[in-house]
Amino acid sequence: QLQLVESGGGLVQPGGSLRLSCAASRFTLRYYAIAWFRQAPGKEREGVSCITSTGGSIKSADSVKGRFTISRDNAKNTVYLQMNSLKPEDTAVYYCAAVNCAYYKDYNSATSWGQGTQVTVSS
Repeated sequence: QLQLVESGGGLVQPGGSLRLSCAASRFTLRYYAIAWFRQAPGKEREGVSCITSTGGSIKSADSVKGRFTISRDNAKNTVYLQMNSLKPEDTAVYYCAAVNCAYYKDYNSATSWGQGTQVTVSS
């Protein structure tokens, strides 16, 4: 089974940037579409952005368009989420998972979840 590991979270001030990484172990990531999800305290997990296996198609939630960019480097077996202009409301645990990008907004459709990485945006 595909195993994913997220990293790159931390504490950042509003307006700052972070880059999250989602690395695969045991299996190659190149055959999977991968999405980033996030879950804030007391809220449901939500899809943030998704990239197809070749990187040819990307979908993003309206709340992050123009600020977050998903990308992948299949040679490094890694998917990234570049987050710019961060806001306090972006504070959440961020997860990556394998999913069909057509359904990335439904976290129940995702599999092979990582353990998550905490992102805190605060002054």
